[in-house]
Amino acid sequence: MDIFSVFTLCGGLAFFLYGMTVMSKSLEKMAGGKLERMLKRMTSNPFKSLLLGAGITIAIQSSSAMTVMLVGLVNSGVMELGQTIGVIMGSNIGTTLTAWILSLTGIESESVFVNLLKPENFSPLIALTGILLIMGSKRQRRRDVGRIMMGFAILMYGMELMSGAVSPLAEMPQFAGLLTAFENPLLGVLVGAVFTGIIQSSAASVAILQALAMTGSITYGMAIPVIMGQNIGTCVTALISSIGVNRNAKRVAVVHISFNVIGTTVCLILFYGGDLLFHFAFMDWTVGAVGIAFCHTAFNVFTTILLLPFSRQLEKLARRLVRTENTSKRFAFLDPLLLRTPGAAVSESAAMAGRMGQAARENICLAVDQITHYSRERETQIAQNEDKLDIYEDRLGNYLVEASQHGLSMQDMRTVSRLLRAIGDFERIGDHAVNIQESAQELHDKELHFSDSAREELQVLLSALDDILDITLRSFQAADTQLARQVEPLEETIDQLIEEIRTRHTQRLQTGQCTIQLGFVLSDLLTNIERVSDHCSNIAVGVIQEKDGGPGGHAYLQEVKAGGAFSEDLRRDQKKYHLPEA
Repeated sequence: MDIFSVFTLCGGLAFFLYGMTVMSKSLEKMAGGKLERMLKRMTSNPFKSLLLGAGITIAIQSSSAMTVMLVGLVNSGVMELGQTIGVIMGSNIGTTLTAWILSLTGIESESVFVNLLKPENFSPLIALTGILLIMGSKRQRRRDVGRIMMGFAILMYGMELMSGAVSPLAEMPQFAGLLTAFENPLLGVLVGAVFTGIIQSSAASVAILQALAMTGSITYGMAIPVIMGQNIGTCVTALISSIGVNRNAKRVAVVHISFNVIGTTVCLILFYGGDLLFHFAFMDWTVGAVGIAFCHTAFNVFTTILLLPFSRQLEKLARRLVRTENTSKRFAFLDPLLLRTPGAAVSESAAMAGRMGQAARENICLAVDQITHYSRERETQIAQNEDKLDIYEDRLGNYLVEASQHGLSMQDMRTVSRLLRAIGDFERIGDHAVNIQESAQELHDKELHFSDSAREELQVLLSALDDILDITLRSFQAADTQLARQVEPLEETIDQLIEEIRTRHTQRLQTGQCTIQLGFVLSDLLTNIERVSDHCSNIAVGVIQEKDGGPGGHAYLQEVKAGGAFSEDLRRDQKKYHLPEA
């Protein structure tokens, strides 16, 4: 083995890691926010969490990405520490699939069909199909599938390069002498942990071990402690991702490390204790790629079975190792770590925008209450909510812009577009709430009172305003186009109500039933209510545009304005919200 073999080995490792990254990122992109939504929905039960963690890790082919996602979700306050433990255990099992796929390289047979199972034989066909999809398809989803296939082919090519580079080692006596050092299990664990920690990929380090095993120089006694160490080394990624996050998120990394360290310690004691008593004959047997995959899977499955009943104890251990004081709850926001899984970042941004919309609606309700029952405490609360809405718009807007630069799917890009427009509308709704509060304050400070007829008319309008805010927010949070289509007819109804109230107010001015001073306040209230309903319309059309791919929202709006298919909804709303007889 010469210096060029070392270069080939390094190049093979680079291809392997690059292929793994391309495949993992493309899989995450195709999944979008589904992974994050599944995580939140199915982590109430430890066994569901376990299966979910294994399934998602198999899907995205990266336990490190899974753990980083968990750290980000916990740091953002979306998930609790206890919900992540089963997922972490499952991800350790899911990551073993790569080793089984790579073990197919050791298949030997004269049968054409059996040889087709070998990755180095079918991966060129996968690469060809992948590049045709990337270059020939106009649909983003098909191009993403092509990138997944290309990533897999590059990964397998890297594995083949590594296997070819290390094959001369079998004939080197120096290499055989070096391997005898691995017979010390503690040294084997250390080597496996350090090497995996450096390259931050247990799949890659297991692949290199499988490549070395193909030389016929590795025994089970040498491989098993190295495999255990590799599972500890893969925790480095989680450890790095926990830098700069809150203490609860740091505990996710601690749980991951504790799980692997405790599992390795117990397995070493049981395995080598059993070897002293029963003298396992297979310890001196030569291990192949399949044997490596089996040991890797067996270790993770055994550790999971051993520690799953002690999930709460792992959580308590993490809380003791990372202590925290009882401090007041801060304004939690989205963690930059989620940007490593852009689909999850977009999905969580949508949930955060929904909370922003809830805050905007709450401010409108508080401001409306000020008109009839003025309160200084409520005034303070409105001001605080307005400050929070400003923070939402600034930070969420920047976060969405950054997320859009991380290779999103077309669907996620449409979601980002909808969210960027909606947060501006929510912030403006908050501004109108402040304006309504100022009008209410003027009524209170100057002891002005609307006439009975004006109050009744205003009550009908405010009822319609409350309903349009409710429908808009529910349609936005659920991305429900059916609900969204109910907004525009109601907005038209509100416009007609406002026009009629203005006309009646003019008549009251002419008969002396109202004053100019009250007229100014009423005019400001009507203007702000009209603007709020306009912003609701914008948000609802955005929901329809996202689902219909863009033009559908505009076509819908034009149809409503023309009194087309939705005229029935318009008549229904007009019948429900009508002013009392003058």
